Amino acid sequence: MISDWELCFRLLLSCIMGGVIGYERQSRRKSAGLRTNMLVCLGSCLIMVLSQDMYQQVEGKTNADPARLAAQVVSGIGFLGAGAIMKEGLTVTGLTTAACLWVVAGVGLAIGGGFYVGAVFTGLLVFIALGRLSRLDDWVDHEKRLSLIIHTIDKPGQLMHISNCLEKMDFKVKGMKVKADEDEAEDKETKLLYIELDVFNRKSMKSADIIEYLRKIEGIISVNIT
Repeated sequence: MISDWELCFRLLLSCIMGGVIGYERQSRRKSAGLRTNMLVCLGSCLIMVLSQDMYQQVEGKTNADPARLAAQVVSGIGFLGAGAIMKEGLTVTGLTTAACLWVVAGVGLAIGGGFYVGAVFTGLLVFIALGRLSRLDDWVDHEKRLSLIIHTIDKPGQLMHISNCLEKMDFKVKGMKVKADEDEAEDKETKLLYIELDVFNRKSMKSADIIEYLRKIEGIISVNIT
């Protein structure tokens, strides 16, 4: 059995590693931030230590599997991951955060099992991947990213028509915001919307062609590209 000092060290180290990764997520205003990642890593570490301790108490008396309890962390973390993934309009967000929670749980299990070098090195790699590679993605995609501001009549199915049009142009939607037009239309019963889209122009289509294609949708008043 591990000593009390060793137990406290493992739990403290799991908090530190979870906090390092969680700090990066918190700085980017993600749903699973500092506290969430710390708790996931700490809980995983505790379960791993408990699993080992329980096995040592019954070792030689039964065919118990010491990894069975810890294995439930891997499957159970899927509930948190599913909760972190959100679909907002045309955009799916939270995939990186969900993957981050899964890795943090693995780091906690490794620390709980005494695999310190692998746990610390993995934590550092995750921190670097989250912080540095995201900037690389922005740099690579910069020339093909466009901001579309669509002024349109608010009517049933309009967002779906716009979504289908963007799919036909092979655009990947990175983000979307919808806000009501404060100025009233000539017909006071008609509501107007501003739809702001951050898209990835995979085929490098010309702005004039994009505007012409979108203006074919009934109800669209204007399209601006920045």
